[in-house]
Amino acid sequence: MTQNMTGGCMCGKIRYTASIENDEAYLCHCRMCQRASGNVSLAMKNAKKADVSWKREPDYYQSSPIARRGFCSTCGTSLTFEFPDSENMDLIVGTFDDPSRFRPFHHFGAENIHRAWLNTEGLKEIRTDEHQGLVDRWMKTVGKLPD
Repeated sequence: MTQNMTGGCMCGKIRYTASIENDEAYLCHCRMCQRASGNVSLAMKNAKKADVSWKREPDYYQSSPIARRGFCSTCGTSLTFEFPDSENMDLIVGTFDDPSRFRPFHHFGAENIHRAWLNTEGLKEIRTDEHQGLVDRWMKTVGKLPD
């Protein structure tokens, strides 16, 4: 089922609407994505460029001779990955306002998977509102917890 979904960067400067056909996403483990995200993998949703409209275009970084990455120059949020000569692009799953629709359907860049980070089932889970030091900082600074 096709659904219009919205997203954007952390500070709100860059916003998009994407027409999404399915819940298939993937995890990229390639070294470029690891370095670009500062993480062991990057969750991405492939979409047609024509199905993504921008309220304000992201800034772009030519991350290699064949690809570029969209980001917000104000808050630093990574938003996209794309080959300029392709009709498709990848949106970073975490930038959707509601990323819960998506499920990983495959791994890419499997030669760089850090297996210890794949199955974290069973690890202790701590909610942010259970971390008293964090709660105290938010309450002292803005009087409420973030959304």
